[in-house]
Amino acid sequence: MTQVGATQRGSEQADAIRPFHIKNVPEAELTELRRRINATKWPERETVTDASQGVQLATSQALARYWGTDYDWRKCEARLNALPNFITEIDGLDIHFIHVRSKHENALPLIVTHGWPGSVVEQLKIVDPLTNPTAHGASASDAFDLVIPSIPGYGFSGKPTTTGWDPAHIARAWVVLMKRLGYTKFVAQGGDWGAVITEQMGVQAAPELLGIHTNMPGAVPADVDKAAFTGAAMPDGLSPEEKLAFERLTFVYSKGIAYGYQMGLRPQTLYGIADSPVGLAAYFLDHDAWSYALISRVFAGETEGLTRDDVLDNITITWLTNTALSGARLYWEYWGKGGYFNVKGVSIPVAVSAFPDEIDLCPRSWAERAYPKLIHYNKLDKGGHFAAWEQPQLFSEEVRAGFRSLR
Repeated sequence: MTQVGATQRGSEQADAIRPFHIKNVPEAELTELRRRINATKWPERETVTDASQGVQLATSQALARYWGTDYDWRKCEARLNALPNFITEIDGLDIHFIHVRSKHENALPLIVTHGWPGSVVEQLKIVDPLTNPTAHGASASDAFDLVIPSIPGYGFSGKPTTTGWDPAHIARAWVVLMKRLGYTKFVAQGGDWGAVITEQMGVQAAPELLGIHTNMPGAVPADVDKAAFTGAAMPDGLSPEEKLAFERLTFVYSKGIAYGYQMGLRPQTLYGIADSPVGLAAYFLDHDAWSYALISRVFAGETEGLTRDDVLDNITITWLTNTALSGARLYWEYWGKGGYFNVKGVSIPVAVSAFPDEIDLCPRSWAERAYPKLIHYNKLDKGGHFAAWEQPQLFSEEVRAGFRSLR
């Protein structure tokens, strides 16, 4: 496929910050995408009336009808190019990132990391609220300088050609990136893989890192995590809120993360999602039951926190950059190295935002045990796994509140 991004390298040093522009995708490529969508070979519908067998035929076909006819990639292209995009080489790999400096003095530098199935599209709605808070009812003293990187193998970053780009490696690379941008003190935020990477930053505790914020906390006690994963009985002594969190985690482990096992063990086998746009879309929609319920309602014509374009922007970036498999390998890199929801041993200040439709619920009691320097905890009334994407206003308020004490 044609290169989606254009960089200016010249004779610059490897550690240079190079301007990046998302090239106009050739119209022929978009025509071919629509042709493939409209030529999808459909299976019969599921034999149940719910989503227990996976992404339902009606949802997939509604998505395909819109994607193959009315969806306009150029709008996303323009939104991305309206922001300052850059590339820099770290450990031999090109890292793409958006970098927006606030107009306010003493803005706090913040690096925000997306997850799977994701891209920087997840963070676009929080750029202005965080860098320009006075336009969103907040104080100038809450301003951030914002850095939003594409994870290696995702979107416009380079694809690793060797093993070793696991979350711990990415965490170290993010510190290199922030220091390269001239930041001597900064904070970090993440959800999904971004949460795992950000917590690794917290474990590594670089002296420049003041604290972290997570909306997918690694706070599940070891005995609870083990019991949920193995299908064992609920441990004794849990409070009602902790019991609810255990039941949610048991469901996620037993019925909710089939993709994690597939990508963790055999990512290269997934040729189908690199070859079929609808195959890719269905795979991406099947992340978790709560996000899927929201997205399926969107394609049924209801108004939710996401739009049809939001969902398809994310999928289309992956399709156009051919990063379905390079992104999948992150699961393989992490397999056997640690869990997603368990305590990691973060000793630096941590802020937690607990959204009710997250795949791992986090009672305050668990957050206090997991993070000895818990500086903020809030249990919200709405929002799920893709919080920055679904609930940008609530998310932005949480990030401001979470880091206020570190300024």
